[in-house]
Order: sequence, then C-alpha cells, then structure tokens
Amino acid sequence: MKLSRRQFTKLASGGLAFASLQGTLSSAGIASEAPIKIGNILDQTGGLNIYSLKQMKAVAMAVDEINAAGGLVGRPLELIFYDAQSSNQLYSQYATQALLRDEVDTIHGGVTSSSREVIRPIVQRFESLYFYNSLYEGGVCDRRHVSTGMVPGQQLDALCPYVVNERGGKKGYILAADYNYGHITSRWLQKYIRDLGGEDLAVEFIPLDVSNFSSVIARIQDAKPDVVWSALVGAAHMSFYRQFHSTIGTDQMMLAGTTYSIGREQVELSPEEGEGIILATSFYDGLDTPAANDFVRRFHEYTGETDYIGEYGESGYRGIALWAEAVRRAGNAEPDAVIEALGGTSVEGAGGLYTIDGQTNHTIMNIHVAVQNDKQEFDAIKTFEQRQPVDTQLVCNLNENPNDTTQYEVQLD
Repeated sequence: MKLSRRQFTKLASGGLAFASLQGTLSSAGIASEAPIKIGNILDQTGGLNIYSLKQMKAVAMAVDEINAAGGLVGRPLELIFYDAQSSNQLYSQYATQALLRDEVDTIHGGVTSSSREVIRPIVQRFESLYFYNSLYEGGVCDRRHVSTGMVPGQQLDALCPYVVNERGGKKGYILAADYNYGHITSRWLQKYIRDLGGEDLAVEFIPLDVSNFSSVIARIQDAKPDVVWSALVGAAHMSFYRQFHSTIGTDQMMLAGTTYSIGREQVELSPEEGEGIILATSFYDGLDTPAANDFVRRFHEYTGETDYIGEYGESGYRGIALWAEAVRRAGNAEPDAVIEALGGTSVEGAGGLYTIDGQTNHTIMNIHVAVQNDKQEFDAIKTFEQRQPVDTQLVCNLNENPNDTTQYEVQLD
C-alpha cells in the first residue's frame, strides 16, 4: 500500500503533529511552491521491519526539520512513504510507481541488499537518483546509487584487526544470512581473517526464516573457534543470540557481529543474552559526543519515544541530510544536477563527519568499535576516524567510468 503524508503520521509516529503540516509550511512561505518529492520505500510490516521502523521516523524527522527551516532551494519537501512489507516484488512495484506515477525526485530506502538490487535498475531506467541508507557488502559502482552506510572496507577493516589481533580471535567460525549480503560479507570476513594470519574454520549460510540453531551450535562446539562471526539478518535470526548464550556464552567464546544492533537486537535480548557481543558501527545511541547526544534528544522529542534508535535509524536521517546538501550545492533537485554535485558533499552528523566520495558515491565516515555491557548499552573501545570505502574504491571509479552499473564482488585466493 502507498501511504499519504497524514496516514504516515498516524501509522508510523503515533499521531504526532509533524512540522510539514500545511500551517507550518504556509508560515515558512513555501507552501505555494511545487514540492520536491521524496519516495521512501521501507518495511513497515514484514519479517525485516525491525530495521525499518526507526529509519522511517528518522527520515520523516529530517524532512520536517528542513521544511520547518524554510524548505530546500525555496521549495517544500513532500515525503511519500511505501510499505514494501519485506517483499522484493513490492519493492519493484513501488519503485516503479514512485518514479513513473508519483514523479518523485529521489528514492530513499531498501532494507536488504536484494531489495537494493531490485530498485537499482528501475532507477537507472527512469534516470533518477537512489540513496541506500544501510550498511551492505560493498562493491556497487553506479552514479545513480549513493551508499550512506558502512561497507566492509570500513567496518571490517576496523573490527577484524581488533578481534583477531587484540583479542586473540585467530580461529573464526562464520554464520551469514543466505542471500547476497551474507554471501559476499562472509568472503570479506574470510579475506580479512586470512590476511591477519587467522583461520576461518567454517562458513555456514542460514536462510532468513530459520530460527532453530541447535545443530549449528553443536558444530560450533565441535570446531572450538576463538570467535563466532555473525552476519545474520532479521527477526528469525535473533534466536541465534539467545541459543548461543544458553549453550556457550560470550564468557567462553567471543561473538562479533556485522549486523548486530542494526535491528536493535540488544534491546530485544535480555541484558545477559547480549552482554559481551562485539560490533563496529557508524553510530550508536551511547556515543558520547555533543552531536550524538543532540540527535538522540531531538529524535526522542520528535517521536515521543525514549527507546534505542540505532545505526539504521540514524542512517535514514543521514541520507536525507546528505541528499539535501547536494541539492543545495546543485541549486535544484533534478537528479542529474544532484549527481554532479554529490562528490565532496559533507554534513556533520550524529556519528561524526559524513562525506560523499565522488569516485564511488559511497560515504566516508567514522567507525566506532564497541562491546555490549550488562545494561543493554555499548561501551566504547575505539574510534577510527574518517574511514574511506576502500573496498569499493579498488574497483569503482565513476569519474573515469560514469556509465558503470556493476556490483563487484571480492574474490578469494
């Protein structure tokens, strides 16, 4: 279903009066101008909605803050939300509808990498612009695609040396979701582990609907790794963390996650079940900086909620902020003009400085390594400043090859 702006207000944010309501727009002097339209396609419902619910609200918050400040290049923003219900068929349908019928100027959204790969060719066909506000496995080289989330050359380049070298996690056992994110990320994990002198004992791919991990845990116990690497995804895979705690536990074996906390897993688990899990992220609520604290405060005031937001929520706000700054630099919201303005676009965000790398349309950012404590919060270990998307930079140069639309994949020796 497509949701109107008022329906989105009721369904996604508990009936709050958003700043983009007509009276506020009129007082800002922009209500009479033709709106710039943003299509936001996410999973309000379905098995992957644990990732979407905060991002939906953060996107709305970013749009409403821009409208309350007078709009963008003299025009109001109109946010059109589509519930893809964790269905790639609906992602295809709504991406086409947003661009062809609703004539949006940009699409923000997509949860999984498979949903992204459904949207990308549609955006290409209609010569528009797509912001994918999620961590992913890297390698997409496409001038109409902007990645605002972490890629392995940022996240794993920080996390793996810490786990393997500083914590002694030489022998690793990898569990990954059984689709393109999990398959490619697992190869990156293998590469980093091997390059650091470690050993990848096994890789297992888990379908998204699997929730019984008893046989997997038995094989882990037999293999006796130093660390289990989790690239699991979705509500069903939450069961792994509970079953790992009840059978092995982080006091006996390290557990490190590439997606852990993105879906706010730590607040769904008990404090005991999540304690000790290691992660690397571009934002977490407890990041003790003025920008992070201010973002959390504003989000709580905006939504009336006080629970954990997390990286996936913040990355939706980040995506709108970066797109809006590129629109300002371009002087209009036409996709091709914005694309030309993308390189070097920067915003100060909750996780630090975010800058779009013009070579790849990926985002330079800080990476924060942390570990969960016994209060469902994260303790900072170290921050890696301004990490480049080095994995994608190795294979993608949009300045030299602007018509490239390939997703390159890491190959193991």
